[in-house]
Amino acid sequence: MRNAGLGGWPARRAQMSPDRTAFVYADRPYSYTEVHERTTRLASRLRDAGVRAGDRVAYLGPNHIAFAETMFATHMLGGIFVPLNFRLAAPEIAYMLEHSGSSVLVYGPECAAQVAAVVRDLPGLPNLRTVVALESPAERELHYETWLSQGDPTPIDTPVALDDIALILYTSGTTGRPKGAMLSHANLVWNTYHILIGVDVTSTEVTLISAPLFHVAALNQTLLPTFLKGGMSVIMPSWDVDRCYDLIERHRVTWMFGVTAMFAALVQSPRWAGADLSSLRTLMSGGASIPVALIRAYQERGLVFCQGYGMTETSPGATFLEAGESVRKVGSAGVPVFFANVRVVRPDLTPVAPGEPGEVLVQGPNVTPGYWRDPEATAAALTEGGWFHSGDVATLDDEGHLYIVDRVKDMYISGGENVYPAEVEGVLFEHPAVAEAAVVGVPDDKWGEVGRAFVVPRPGTNVTPDEIRDFLRPRLAKYKIPIYVDIVDTLPKTGSGKIRKPDLRRRPLPADSEE
Repeated sequence: MRNAGLGGWPARRAQMSPDRTAFVYADRPYSYTEVHERTTRLASRLRDAGVRAGDRVAYLGPNHIAFAETMFATHMLGGIFVPLNFRLAAPEIAYMLEHSGSSVLVYGPECAAQVAAVVRDLPGLPNLRTVVALESPAERELHYETWLSQGDPTPIDTPVALDDIALILYTSGTTGRPKGAMLSHANLVWNTYHILIGVDVTSTEVTLISAPLFHVAALNQTLLPTFLKGGMSVIMPSWDVDRCYDLIERHRVTWMFGVTAMFAALVQSPRWAGADLSSLRTLMSGGASIPVALIRAYQERGLVFCQGYGMTETSPGATFLEAGESVRKVGSAGVPVFFANVRVVRPDLTPVAPGEPGEVLVQGPNVTPGYWRDPEATAAALTEGGWFHSGDVATLDDEGHLYIVDRVKDMYISGGENVYPAEVEGVLFEHPAVAEAAVVGVPDDKWGEVGRAFVVPRPGTNVTPDEIRDFLRPRLAKYKIPIYVDIVDTLPKTGSGKIRKPDLRRRPLPADSEE
């Protein structure tokens, strides 16, 4: 087989374990043979639509079997898969489609309104030639199942090298524009190796895919390793506590990944005490540190976390804490994954002493080759020797275990979603009554962190918190809209005129909020 990338995985798995179940979606099982056939048919239709090696195919929608099929079909042709965050607003989606130059978009019915708004702007998206709807296609759109079923099942073997780009994953940029982090097939394969080293994944694994697949963690930390081992992935369209409990018990789930908000919701459910969780072997968390109290709650049920630290640009695993260390090293993100190197350094790049905060740098075969069509951002992030500057602050203990303590940048994580204040501030400044604005992340029991905006009105104008939020709703994803909005006269600043965000974070929360 000439396809050394992920596009060859369905054929290889179908040959090794043809009748084993690869996916369960909406209670329907899909065998590895069926996944291979459906993916091949879809790849032939993408080829008919003009997709060739290096071309981009985008997917927009909640978790679905079509996500995996579209990804593998794109890779079968040597194309680049662009999974988009379905929580984004239409202008954000349009920018990513234009920036990536995607020629095909596959989308779910939940995103019909965003796609309709984007399609109205088609003159600004000259590369987007084919739009495929999972359900109820609009005029000039194709119906996914019908289109796929008419595809040619003849095997496809396009030459693909491991260093070829497999994914473009958009991360919100600190300058207000998202950046497209490129991940090669090699990045994904090495990350999968790291998971198989750190977690005892088996061919009988039953993995619950409960976090969004457009995020690197759910895709690369659970679905791909499970597929490689020939296990079964149970795909949840969206997070629901009761549905999660039901699927764990029905399918005897052995492995799941989640963020703090998800694991906290399970504990807070009335079903927690009596739920049958006996099948679970591995719980894995990421996105933000799991609070120690939550870790203890699971330990009391005999369940431990494999925690880790990483980011989109590291595919994502950079460090990992194996289950055996989860009690002794509660709160740690672990040690460097097997084939990567991690340093914690001072501003002069010298190593920190144990307990001393410093910036996390990562080097290894799992590190991104750079950002799509953004050589300046690539040069800024990747320094000599291939070290990636994370922008995160951590400490190391005397055994080399990593503890994340802060961020160099102002980014915060709300319900597992990265939010960059500069992006929100950029939209706030578009409001005609806003003279100045600053956004910070503040603690929240439900979401981990939420946004708090400080707005200085222009002279002679009046604006209310509700008006600010109403202005943001059609322009930003819901999770990016600040829960708290303070209308203030001035913002604290340094002598050079920079806003003192630490001062803003220390202010008592206002009574006004929107939950």
